[in-house]
Amino acid sequence: MPSTSILAAMPLGFPWQTMDPFLFCVHHDDAYPRGNAAMGPDASLDGRNMGQDFEGKDGWRMYHGTTVPGFPAHPHRGFETVTIVRQGFIDHSDSLGATARFGAGDVQWLTAGKGIVHCEMFPLRSTEAPNPAELFQIWLNLPARKKMSEPHFTMLWADRVPLLELSDAQARKTSVQVVAGTLGDARGAAPPPDSWASEVDSDLAIWTIRMQANALWTLPGASHPQTRRRLYYFQGKGLTINGQSVPPQSVLEVRAQDALALQGGIDETQLLLLQGRPIGEPVAQYGPFVMNTQAEIHQAFADYRRTEFGPWPWGRSDPVHPREKGRFALHADGRVEER
Repeated sequence: MPSTSILAAMPLGFPWQTMDPFLFCVHHDDAYPRGNAAMGPDASLDGRNMGQDFEGKDGWRMYHGTTVPGFPAHPHRGFETVTIVRQGFIDHSDSLGATARFGAGDVQWLTAGKGIVHCEMFPLRSTEAPNPAELFQIWLNLPARKKMSEPHFTMLWADRVPLLELSDAQARKTSVQVVAGTLGDARGAAPPPDSWASEVDSDLAIWTIRMQANALWTLPGASHPQTRRRLYYFQGKGLTINGQSVPPQSVLEVRAQDALALQGGIDETQLLLLQGRPIGEPVAQYGPFVMNTQAEIHQAFADYRRTEFGPWPWGRSDPVHPREKGRFALHADGRVEER
C-alpha cells in the first residue's frame, strides 16, 4: 500500500521544483578539465553557446562565463541565496566591496535585501588534474517587511556546519550536514539577521543526506503543524520510504510532521532536504528580482537603472582571485576571515 506520508513524487527538473518559502534550487555538477593559465578550462570552447552555455557538452558548462566558468556580475533584490559548495571553489565579489573564495563544504548565505550586484565564478585552479565542481544554490524568499533590508552575507565555513554521523543496527552509516535548522543535538549556524530562517517559528531546515548502501535511518518529523517538506533524491537507486520504493532522480513532497523510515538501495544514496513554514505572501518575480507586486518589480528595475546597486569596484564583471589564494572572506566592513 502506498505510504500516506508521500504526498507527491515528480521527476527532477532543471531547476529543481520548490515551494514556499523557497523560490529556486539548482544542482550544479560539472566535470571540469584541468585549468589553463587564466583558470578557465584547458580545452576547446568550440561548439558552445558562449555566454549562455548550459548544455553540458563534455560533462561541463561555462554558464554565463566566457573565460572562467560561472556567473559574472548580476543583480538581486528581495530574496536570499544559500550556496553549498561540495567540490571546487567559488570566487565571489559584490557591489558592497566584499569578496571571498570558498569551497570544500563551505556555505555562503547572502541576503540581497534592497539590492546587490555580485558575481560567482568557478576558478579551475589545478593545471595538472581535473577540477570537478559540485554545488547547490537555493533561493529563499524574504517576507514583505524584510524585502528592503540591508544586503548582508555570512560565510558558514565547513567546520562550522554540523555534520552528524549516524549508524543503524548493522553499522551502516548515514551522514547529515545541517546547514540550517536543528536535528537532534545539532543546530545549524545562525543565518543572517533578516532571513526568514531567523524567525523563531519558520521551522526552516536545509540538510544534505548521504546514506551508505542499504543504510536505514528514520528522518524525524517536523514540529510545526504548518511546515512543508521536500526531499530531492538526486543520487542512488532503490531508496524506500516507509517501505515504498521511490524513483531515482525525483522530488518528493512528504508530510513534514511524519517520521519517515529511509532505507538506501544497492549503492550510495544522496538527498537534499528543504523544509519550512510558508511565508504565505504574493510573489511577483522577474528574473533576479522577487517582490510582492508588479509595481515593486517595476520599481526594482527603475532603481537598478538609476543606481546599479553599486558602485561596482572590481573593474571587470568576472573577477577571480590569484590561483594560490586560499579560502577567505573580505567583508564590506573590512573584516577578513582566512581559512
